[in-house]
Amino acid sequence: MPYSHIGVRSSAAEQSLAQALAALSEEFKLPGEFSPDVLAEVDRVIAAHQLPAPDLTALPFITIDPPTSQDLDQAMYLERNDDGYIVHYAIADVPSFVPAGGPLDAETRRRGQTIYTPGQRIPLHPAPMSEGAASLFANDPRSAYVWQIHLAADGSQTTATVRRATVKSVAKLGYEQAQEMYDAGTAPAAFADTLALLAEIGTKRIALERARGGASLNVPGQEVEFVDGRYVLSFRPNLPIEEWNAQISLLTGMAAATIMIEGKVGILRTMPTPDEESIATYRLQTVALGTPWTKDIAYGEYLRSLNTEDPKQLALMHAAASLFRGAGYTPFNGTVPQEIMQAAVAAPYAHTTAPLRRLVDRFVLSLCAALCAQEEVPVWAVEALAELPEIMSASNQLASKVDKAAIDTVEAALLSHQVGGEFDAVVLAGPRSNGHNSKSATARSSIQISVPAVTAYCEGDLTPGTVVRVRLTAVDIAKRSVTFVPSAQS
Repeated sequence: MPYSHIGVRSSAAEQSLAQALAALSEEFKLPGEFSPDVLAEVDRVIAAHQLPAPDLTALPFITIDPPTSQDLDQAMYLERNDDGYIVHYAIADVPSFVPAGGPLDAETRRRGQTIYTPGQRIPLHPAPMSEGAASLFANDPRSAYVWQIHLAADGSQTTATVRRATVKSVAKLGYEQAQEMYDAGTAPAAFADTLALLAEIGTKRIALERARGGASLNVPGQEVEFVDGRYVLSFRPNLPIEEWNAQISLLTGMAAATIMIEGKVGILRTMPTPDEESIATYRLQTVALGTPWTKDIAYGEYLRSLNTEDPKQLALMHAAASLFRGAGYTPFNGTVPQEIMQAAVAAPYAHTTAPLRRLVDRFVLSLCAALCAQEEVPVWAVEALAELPEIMSASNQLASKVDKAAIDTVEAALLSHQVGGEFDAVVLAGPRSNGHNSKSATARSSIQISVPAVTAYCEGDLTPGTVVRVRLTAVDIAKRSVTFVPSAQS
């Protein structure tokens, strides 16, 4: 299960895990500090930056993020419109802070995205910009790309446009704070309607997602703790407001895709439907963890049925990422590609709402704004389309490797006090050689343990789908390795 966004509470007893996680940055050669040239350019751009003329500061935008976030990409203001709605969604105006062809432009193309490890964040942009001048902080006028999306009574989109404008957020809310305000009805008058409409619109957008066959991975926050000499996980289930908030972002990404498809220029986030092998493996995992996914239920519906407060079902939510493979970026200019769908969204979709943390969003925003204004699309954005898929692919691969290493490290820590113990496991796949197909290599089969919910390898040629008893013979947190053998061979 992915742990890249969890916190690790550090104490002397936990140093083996803390040190192993800290070593990830050096091992994967993650970017370090920004160069003097980049920082100097950022200072110059911030000093000369001017707010756009359209003034929307009278609209009471709010941001809803993790409470410690400083790089605030999105702010919203929602209003009722006859029997429908208008979504005003402000996205940080990153393009105006990144001169095309300059040192920062080059550095962001090298990084691709912000990368997270437990306890560390490797940012896409320098803090004076991403956590300062471009971040949509409360009570500070900010330049933004402001989406205006009209919705019908059922929450379906009717029209969408985007333009640069000056906005001002009136409140920086954390998820729990916003949820408590909504539940108790204690939100200040300035944004009480927005919170109420977020629930209304979000619920309707979730219903539309279900109707079109979309699927969302709503994974709760987690934290590793050291309790009574053992590593344990604690969980924070997702709040309803987090899901409603995510639906506004998803809506905007779908709107951006439609605008670019109609304009015949842009870059989509595409993904094929899951392959049969991935589906078969995941079905075995659902059996192993006690909540079988039957063939009469669509995978989006199955994921929504999982109770993430149950550790076994939470593990299934994480493991469902195997069904979301093959995602990529599809650029086009002049001719719309044949494959435009994002299978998990079940609609055309584009990344556009997180430009402070993801490179491609900066280009999508600029293209959509030009298309909506019926202006020439920026040459610098069009010229980048061909290289963006490779940049984002390399960045995503790096982020995935770091995430996998963090997973393995934490799972080794969780099992470190149970060496010699036996577990029931379901065989997911096998055998797999351990040593680059060497004839002398030990065959390994993939297994799923239910408590703790860990996917690992067990020595031996085991039959997929069978239940086996295995013994944990070794754990090395620093090497993030665990060794299982069938208990009969121990």
